[in-house]
Amino acid sequence: MMRRCLPRWRTVALTLFVVIVTLNLFVFLTLPSTRHSEEVYLDNWAYRASAGRAGRPLRHDSQAVSHLQAPRKRLNKSNFTSDSLGTDGGGGGGGGGGAVGGGGGGAAWEEGIGDHHPPPLLLHHQGAGERLKPQQGVGGGGGGGGMTFSNDGDDKGGGGASRRVGGDNGTRTKDRTLFAGTSSSSKRRSNNFTDPQVDAFVAMLGEKGLLDFPPGGGGGRGGSVWVEEDYWAFLKRQRLRRKAGMKLPAYENYKATTNWERFHQGIRQHYLYDPDDPSVDKLLHDLARRDIIDVEQKEGGTQLKLIMTFNDEGQALFKPMRFPRNTETLPDHFYFADYERHVAEIAAFHLDRVLGFNRVPPVTGRLVNMTRDIRRLADSKLARTFFISPAGNLCFHGSCSYYCDSGHPICGHPDRLEASLMTFLPPEKMARRQTWRNPWKRSYSKHRKAYWEVYPDLCEKVRKRAPYSSGRRLLDIVDMSVLDFLMGNLDRHHYESFRTFGNDSFIVHLDNGRGFGKTQHDELSCMVPLLQCCSVRLSTLQRLVRLYTGPQPLSSVMRTSLERDPVRPVLLEGHLQALDRRLLKVLQTVRRCVVGEEEEGGEGEAGGGTGGWRRTLKEVVVDDGINVKRLFNVVYVTVKRLCNVVSRSPKRLCKVVSRSL
Repeated sequence: MMRRCLPRWRTVALTLFVVIVTLNLFVFLTLPSTRHSEEVYLDNWAYRASAGRAGRPLRHDSQAVSHLQAPRKRLNKSNFTSDSLGTDGGGGGGGGGGAVGGGGGGAAWEEGIGDHHPPPLLLHHQGAGERLKPQQGVGGGGGGGGMTFSNDGDDKGGGGASRRVGGDNGTRTKDRTLFAGTSSSSKRRSNNFTDPQVDAFVAMLGEKGLLDFPPGGGGGRGGSVWVEEDYWAFLKRQRLRRKAGMKLPAYENYKATTNWERFHQGIRQHYLYDPDDPSVDKLLHDLARRDIIDVEQKEGGTQLKLIMTFNDEGQALFKPMRFPRNTETLPDHFYFADYERHVAEIAAFHLDRVLGFNRVPPVTGRLVNMTRDIRRLADSKLARTFFISPAGNLCFHGSCSYYCDSGHPICGHPDRLEASLMTFLPPEKMARRQTWRNPWKRSYSKHRKAYWEVYPDLCEKVRKRAPYSSGRRLLDIVDMSVLDFLMGNLDRHHYESFRTFGNDSFIVHLDNGRGFGKTQHDELSCMVPLLQCCSVRLSTLQRLVRLYTGPQPLSSVMRTSLERDPVRPVLLEGHLQALDRRLLKVLQTVRRCVVGEEEEGGEGEAGGGTGGWRRTLKEVVVDDGINVKRLFNVVYVTVKRLCNVVSRSPKRLCKVVSRSL
């Protein structure tokens, strides 16, 4: 009986063995197709998510799958770039979106939103020894270029060009993982442009007690641990230590009844407005909502500007929208022939407030009805320039030096028009102002160059004459040059100040419409006052360092601030990322002033070198009374003297006060 069962068990065991081997072979042979189906599933999922966010109907055909399979055949090529597949290409394949790059051995995930084709979710595996380079895709159609990552930044393909964000002049980028997020500013993607030399310079400033947060051992940039504090809280804390100065004498006993009058009454000797004043936000709301009762064309200027009067008798300067936000300055255009942008005026106000200058009058965006708000109230001279375009839109052009003809009209859709509105400063009889020529004014000529473009010694000459020989004026010029460089504004020929405050007064940052014209070009000549004078305020440097070290980069803070404007989005993502890149270059310039160009091994920029010698830190960083360490010492000595003078005060109270300080 046992002998009969043995052959049967052997047969069963052999059959099971054959089945197991067959199943293993089947699984092994079918594994690539399984992985491929998972990739297609991920692609379809990404497309559904992006289509849902864009408000487009979901497609369930095979076109999306075939669109995704085509570029996958090139994933193993050595010259592959995620930009070369057309997700951010010009023409029909719109912009938007961004990318998240993984580190060594990881994957780079890209996500975008196009106008005609679903964007692929590309899986590009990065080697352990390779480096990710941030690239900027210049998108057309439906949005601004998103951020992508690649190994070769010069590849082109898919109808769009990939351009390097890092710029020139030694900008370095660290390997970081950027997380794609939601609408929250803290979760959004942002490029962190860093430089080890700047990190070491920042750490040195912290060790010398020049920064507003304590250095420590461990992590952080430059071997320091920075206080995880919200930037707006830091800015408010810094404002508490600055001087406000006197008010305008004409408004000392003035009873303000409107928000624009309260804004005029709040002008002080050292700033145009207090950001903590609730009337400023109310004024911005009035500029965007108040009924317009009168329109007048402003005389002079190279481009069209209108003076709008509201039903509370407040006035604002109106600059209309001329072209879409993704239109950049033409490469062959001179700076004095460039268009003015309404979004540049809005963004300049927010950037000036983020930097803590508070010297740009309040500006907001507004969507106006051209028929009701402009044509109905226009005089005969302006009304004659209105016409209906072949597309059926209401257009006008007004009268000015440039671009005021039927070939350069301002058109609505069909009669709705976006614009910026900047509130007026006090009238001349209430606050007299003086116009000054900028020492670093450009030549405004196609053939001639300005003095500072040829000779680097202009600052030494400027320091010897009034009003730059004393007071705060020269440091204000340096602040303005930093603001212009971050914006890319080359049109700064004059500036204004209040006569009442004399030389010890801030300068007003007016006329910023030619900023934010290029996302990929950084005009270093805007920083010539800083390059030649090598002087910067300590408070300005502290704010720039805080925006560089984080936890909130400049692009994130600006994005949060601009989301409050009625015509948001004000700036495309390319301009926001350019702010971080340019901020790094500002800090590189300050560092170069301290260490000297000879140590750097370079000769500096043409017309803007630092002179080649090394300056002391005290010569470069000018203490404007904001130094925390110095303030602590002054308060401590003052309290100690008071305790010694007032003999009746308890010694215990003196000890408690001293310890608390």
